[in-house]
Amino acid sequence: MATRLCFSVEYRHSCEQLMVSLLRLGNLPPRFHGNIMLVELRLLPDDRRPRQAKARRTGPDPEFCDCFVFQARTLKKRCNLRDERTICISNTSCFLLQVSGVCVPQSTLSVCVLSVEQDGKRHAVGRVLFPLEGELGQAGRVLWRDLETEDDTQCSELGDVQISLMYSPCLQRLSVVVLRARGLQLLTDAGVCVQVSLRIHTQVVKIKRSFVAKCENDPYFDHRMTFKLHSQHLDEACLRFELQQPNNVHSEPPALLGVLVLGPFMYARGPQLQHWMDMVNTPQEPVELWHGLGRAT
Repeated sequence: MATRLCFSVEYRHSCEQLMVSLLRLGNLPPRFHGNIMLVELRLLPDDRRPRQAKARRTGPDPEFCDCFVFQARTLKKRCNLRDERTICISNTSCFLLQVSGVCVPQSTLSVCVLSVEQDGKRHAVGRVLFPLEGELGQAGRVLWRDLETEDDTQCSELGDVQISLMYSPCLQRLSVVVLRARGLQLLTDAGVCVQVSLRIHTQVVKIKRSFVAKCENDPYFDHRMTFKLHSQHLDEACLRFELQQPNNVHSEPPALLGVLVLGPFMYARGPQLQHWMDMVNTPQEPVELWHGLGRAT
């Protein structure tokens, strides 16, 4: 049975406030029952730093008493998040955060659930991505959503690829490791390689390729690449991965097995967007995730 998150969302038009109340988790797997449960909440695409809530108790159905209040500010520019403070009302922690009102209907609520062991080691339990567009009409309703786990989201018919991302602000360097792939639908016996391109808007800045791995459905790469990327371009850049099989005729283009794009809100959604945001929010730390491949568009 899937782990579920219970929460409520309400947008008050009169005072331009978005209120998100975290209520409880349900059906938590037994291996997490004795651990501390944390929830990290962001309002995508502009909220880079996660807001954190801690469960009041452990067990299969831990409860929360936290309310996040996003105070809207009418701005002509893009969303700017600022002026956060915390107050307590009736044993409930309320986190106040200002955000441009014009962005609220276009935003996506991201809720990540983490399990923390006694030694401090964290495990990702799952996440909920809740687009706010079209969901603000029924104010204050209680919502139940299944948590998406890594196994749930990796179900591409074309196969999956495991990627590690890390960004170094001081070096202005984006490090990419193509670890391995699985379930590929091979077209020839010519082996498999990965082409990675760094793009800013429509401009291709740099293209790099891995070596050609053995022709098998689950190839292993562990191939590292680095790209120069200034921090001011993190909201404008993306990475495009193409899994290819070289053509025996060198003048012909390679056979394309699948495509993946990782980047901010203008390029990606779901786990692909979250992977990029996690990389930005945890500098100098590698963030590793499986992704399903898609068809080229």
